[in-house]
Amino acid sequence: MNVEKVSVAILAGGQSRRMGQDKAFLPVGGRPVIERVIQRVASLSDDVTIVTNTPDPYRHLGLRMVSDVYPGKGSLGGIYTAIRAARHRYCLVVACDMPFLNPDLLRYLMSLAPGFDVVIPRIREFPETMYATYGKGCLDPIERRLLADRLKITGFFDDVRVRYVERDDVARFDPAFRSFLNMNTPADWEHVQRLAAES
Repeated sequence: MNVEKVSVAILAGGQSRRMGQDKAFLPVGGRPVIERVIQRVASLSDDVTIVTNTPDPYRHLGLRMVSDVYPGKGSLGGIYTAIRAARHRYCLVVACDMPFLNPDLLRYLMSLAPGFDVVIPRIREFPETMYATYGKGCLDPIERRLLADRLKITGFFDDVRVRYVERDDVARFDPAFRSFLNMNTPADWEHVQRLAAES
């Protein structure tokens, strides 16, 4: 599949309050979850970046790191930083705690990026904002919201061109929708560990 070059950003800026420890380094399938994430996106781009305000624990991973342009603005601030730091016109954004990222689905999203500002799966009521491509055209609409402390991620969608990838389309690549599982709580961590052990 011929696609325009797309950057990849891994958001590792959360404070993991519900988990009680830095979830990026929790083991899944015998290795830290962030290493699983990197392994699944490494072949997708020549520009892979970690967005984090605490870079020291991530230095051994050997990737470029950037800190939030507007600290304390949650995931929307992380997305803004990722897009701004991206060396290409589009940036695929994923979270550091998603152990079952599907490279084929990610390539499909990336292939749709030209012509849209956001390409995003929508398998339930809400779009999967941590599993989407964002273009440079999102920067101004997001920045306006960050400066106004309007931090709902989808709040800027009305101002940009959005391409939703609906449930049936996603299912062609990931019928069980495991791509979107993440680890916000100890129960989530236990669940993904069981799935990793079964696969």
